[in-house]
Amino acid sequence: MPRTGILWSDDFLRHDTGPHHPERSARLNAVRKGLTDSGLMARCEILAPRPVDLKLVERVHAVEYINQFRNACKLGQRSLHTPDCAICPESFEIAELAAGGVVATVDAVMAGTIRNAFCPVRPPGHHAERCAAMGFCYFNNIAIAAEHLRASRKLKRIAILDWDVHHGNGTQHHFEDDPNTLFVSIHQHPYTLFPGTGFEEERGVGNVVNLPMKPGAGDDEYREAFEETLLPTVNAFKPEFILASFGFDPHYRDPLAQLELTTDMFGWMAARARELADALCGGRLVTVLEGGYDLQAVAECTQAHVEALIADQP
Repeated sequence: MPRTGILWSDDFLRHDTGPHHPERSARLNAVRKGLTDSGLMARCEILAPRPVDLKLVERVHAVEYINQFRNACKLGQRSLHTPDCAICPESFEIAELAAGGVVATVDAVMAGTIRNAFCPVRPPGHHAERCAAMGFCYFNNIAIAAEHLRASRKLKRIAILDWDVHHGNGTQHHFEDDPNTLFVSIHQHPYTLFPGTGFEEERGVGNVVNLPMKPGAGDDEYREAFEETLLPTVNAFKPEFILASFGFDPHYRDPLAQLELTTDMFGWMAARARELADALCGGRLVTVLEGGYDLQAVAECTQAHVEALIADQP
């Protein structure tokens, strides 16, 4: 059986957001700690990223926005569109590498050289809109990967699951008119948390399912949402590939939200995603890191997540 893949590059650490920014390079060091201390890194196939083809990025983002992002980095600006979206001179290059790395990873899964994969990339992507940086995100990595699967691999039905504590507004807005892409997001209620989107009545063309959680919700509420809605919805859709925006910020220790998930729940969710992929689409599953800002929680949740992906690997 092919092994689980881990997309890894120290280059992702070079996206410098400043010493006090929540989305900082220490997050990736926490991911590495979770993988190495547990021995999981040695049990997985390590994949190297490559820069994305900007023509592919143009399927998700406007050319004017891409040029604006590139030029802002060249000019040494410290943010793009909002103070939350901190940048450095290398940020455009690293964003190209993050998006390209996820694309390379889905190619490896399609080729069968790896079974499934986890992509701990920086910068994250699911808030990035067609013409705007937002919520620490610049290029929508998961949307770009889905477009690649559609354009180059000729897949027709793709499911995107988003379990970051913040609603994946950029991903939803890109696909909400596409009946062949299912988007399911479980997140803290938009009345109580950024970005203020992701209400249940946001349905797209019937392909969008939002499961907002009240502050204080924990493992029991998530299990109920999975078992009553998420799992049956994905099963009925019958995707050819499953992508998952996986944030660790619904954890009870995370400083930017008010949900109460335990570390074990992140393993449980990853296991359900793996089971869906194994049952529906030959195991084709790639998960992509989005949020998660408590370093201890990130390390522990990374371990639980990857252990679930390789659960029955020899």
